[in-house]
Amino acid sequence: MKRLPEFWKAVGDTILMEVWAGSICFVVGLFLGVVLTVTRPGGILERPALYHVLDKLVNLFRSIPFIILLTALMPLSRLLTGTAIYVRGAIVPLVFGAAPFFTRQVESALAQMDKGLVEAALSMGSSPLEVIFRVYLRESVAPIARGTTITAISLLGLTAMAGAVGAGGLGDFAIRYGHDRNMTDITWVTVILLVAAVSVVQWLGERIARRSTH
Repeated sequence: MKRLPEFWKAVGDTILMEVWAGSICFVVGLFLGVVLTVTRPGGILERPALYHVLDKLVNLFRSIPFIILLTALMPLSRLLTGTAIYVRGAIVPLVFGAAPFFTRQVESALAQMDKGLVEAALSMGSSPLEVIFRVYLRESVAPIARGTTITAISLLGLTAMAGAVGAGGLGDFAIRYGHDRNMTDITWVTVILLVAAVSVVQWLGERIARRSTH
């Protein structure tokens, strides 16, 4: 109870990181996932060179452990946000850590699309842009919602890890007091809150996915 003000600040910092990084990841990952889908060999906008470059870049950032990304991207964080610590400094590595993962989730969701729907839309004179919005994205809302849920949960874990290098949030709070000062009650409260947050995100994602399935 003595640490309650700091606890609520840590909760607020975690929410800020989740919302800002999650929003950017959603836009970037959705865009890259669509581009990879339509430019792949056999896609409606086949561009093998562009596809292979983007595919390799996504694989590159997915293969780098997040704790290494946190330190490697500090100069870029300072350049873009003016700091490499606290919530602002954590946004850049969080985006680089989660966006490639979400890109693959989107690409996998769009790959489930019935090819007959795409061919039918093209045969009726739809432009590639119309196919992307009216067929690919419209018919893939449920799997994209599930991918978004998985990514949001993964990002929550990354925000906790970012606390190890001074990003703030619940991870930093648990490390400073729960681990370094051996306050086990703080550790357990943090764990329980994170489990509850994951459960809520999972419930919302499944609900959206079910309502979007047709």
